[in-house]
Amino acid sequence: MSVRFWDPDGTRHGIPTFPFRMAPAGLATRRQLRASGLRPGGQEIAAQVLWLSRRHQRPGRSPVRVAYLYRIDRALPVRPMTPARTVALAAAMRARRTCPQCRRDVGYCIPTSLGTCPTCADSVPRAA
Repeated sequence: MSVRFWDPDGTRHGIPTFPFRMAPAGLATRRQLRASGLRPGGQEIAAQVLWLSRRHQRPGRSPVRVAYLYRIDRALPVRPMTPARTVALAAAMRARRTCPQCRRDVGYCIPTSLGTCPTCADSVPRAA
């Protein structure tokens, strides 16, 4: 157990803090809540899990990763998808698939690094 991140009272980190895989029962992350058909429902963060990431270390960034935990007993059911939300989501995804230059639906989300579909990005001469 990592004593560095063991702070169940929240005296050192401000909120109750636990090492990776040591969170008590009754708490869950947003993803875990969603997998159970729940959402936080406006409740405050109940605790956090901290761990050291050895995989995604970058210069100038902290290797400490965080996951916020919410109380399961206060979570609310996920709101059902309405027809209007379905239409809005389809329009948003269509906009992400449409190239702003050639106006073609490429069938997948256009990479933000390119800003256009790969065909249009390859046709633009690059500065040497």
